[in-house]
Amino acid sequence: MYEEYFSIWDELVAPGADFAVDTIEVRGNPCRVYTTAPASLCDLWLSSSQFADREYLVYNEERLTYAEAHQQVANLARYLAAQGIGAGDYVAIAMRNYPEYMLAYWAILSTGSAVVGMNAWWTTPEMSYALNDSAPKAIFVDQERYDRIDPEERKNLQVIGVRFDSEQSDVQRWQDCVSGDAQPLALEIDPDSDACIFYTSGTTGRPKGAQLTHRGCVSNVWSMMFAGSVLRLLGIRNGVVDPDIAPPISAALVTTPLFHVTANNCVAQGTTLGGGKLVHMYKWDAGEALDLIESERITALTGVPVMAREVIAHPKFGATDTSSLQSLGGGGAQLPPDLVGKIDQSVATAKPSTGYGMTETCGIITSIGGDFFIDRPDSCGPAMPCYETKIVDAEGNEVANGGNGELLVRGAQVIRGYLNREDATAESIHEGWLRTGDVAREDADGFLYIVDRIKDMVLRGGENIYCAEVESALYEHLSVAECSVFGVPDDRLGEEVGVAIYFGDNQTISADDLRSHCRALIAAPKIPRYIWIQVDPLPRNASGKFLKRELRETLDTVRAI
Repeated sequence: MYEEYFSIWDELVAPGADFAVDTIEVRGNPCRVYTTAPASLCDLWLSSSQFADREYLVYNEERLTYAEAHQQVANLARYLAAQGIGAGDYVAIAMRNYPEYMLAYWAILSTGSAVVGMNAWWTTPEMSYALNDSAPKAIFVDQERYDRIDPEERKNLQVIGVRFDSEQSDVQRWQDCVSGDAQPLALEIDPDSDACIFYTSGTTGRPKGAQLTHRGCVSNVWSMMFAGSVLRLLGIRNGVVDPDIAPPISAALVTTPLFHVTANNCVAQGTTLGGGKLVHMYKWDAGEALDLIESERITALTGVPVMAREVIAHPKFGATDTSSLQSLGGGGAQLPPDLVGKIDQSVATAKPSTGYGMTETCGIITSIGGDFFIDRPDSCGPAMPCYETKIVDAEGNEVANGGNGELLVRGAQVIRGYLNREDATAESIHEGWLRTGDVAREDADGFLYIVDRIKDMVLRGGENIYCAEVESALYEHLSVAECSVFGVPDDRLGEEVGVAIYFGDNQTISADDLRSHCRALIAAPKIPRYIWIQVDPLPRNASGKFLKRELRETLDTVRAI
């Protein structure tokens, strides 16, 4: 099975093939690229105009075709251009997963400017930091996010309001911006220019704006198409898939936030290229997801692992028609091996799948699905063709095959760097090689396994939470003398945030007061669920660093408050 798999792989990446790979120079370093991929996301979007009559965006009773979406995007792009927004500028989006999100996204790119994806969970201070860091000329915002922006900062922005409860004097109505019959802007986009800024939690207490390029984002779509093509061709040659029956038009349920690469780059962009349907939810609910799977004939549900687990465990699952599903799984976190088997056994038509990736790689690094995932449920699959990979020890030396070390990747999908952070860029990317911060090993067939994490980070339900950022918020409380934040295992979300705190000088403060303090500074997912108040200073090693591993292993969640 594996020999045939890689034989098909080689055929698809050969010169002149659909996913041919070449090496060119990008930012002064050799870089593997797909020679057949579009030059930019704008080209990808314009290619979808061929699906004019198909449904594109669905939200409750609202339905928008590709033709309607393209007209609104063209009108919106013309409006932005008339406001002086163009190449080199940034425009922010801060809203729930409304259909307007993707329309604004495509319109911003169509002007040659780049999107700043604002985390919808952010508090006012977090939003202020990102707005000051990226300095967007305009922002698309819903009522809830508008209320969180400092009024003084709104004065410097062109604000386009989406689904507002009432009119605001400083807000341009969405409806007025998308009306008309404008033609698309004709622009040539540099493939290595910024397409999007997505903020990742910071290791030093402040988020970093990852600069995702057009080349990187388009290459991610090509990587996903490649992974699917290998499995389909393998099925055809083994007589499992009928070559005369085309795959169904995709219908994807958008389950995770569009300000992350999982929903935006992997779900929305890939579905758009194929003329598929994007079905939006106000917020995640497994019961509603099952209803939509049945009514909208969803073919793919991609989210964090807990979502797949909640769907197949839901009381309504057995009575719901899930026969349209072909793929169930996701990214943002590794699928637990037991869940891989449960998906395979629970949904007759769907196969488990996952991809390992990062914001810093515009999406997936590896992909695995079908029988290969069932056979190796603890693997995240082989790296996609546009990557070089190596596994190195602490001194930077490559380890022997099968050995553990940090995974480094280089290729088309690696970000340009971090906005306004040359220091962080230099620390993470050297000669084109991105340090993933993950400890991995590679088996004899080239399948990768993520075995540990180097970064001081909690991975909660697919959301990266850097411990330093939470600690920074806690230290702003005058009563906190010492604190150490770490991940606590959680069956539902993978990890939850825990913290050991020492007040000193006999000060006392309740856990609820600490959480209230944090609530004003950091987003809700970052607020510690588990708090241990210590009577003695926290244990340290010889260099003075807190012993997080020791704290994590000795503190019992039953004793947490």
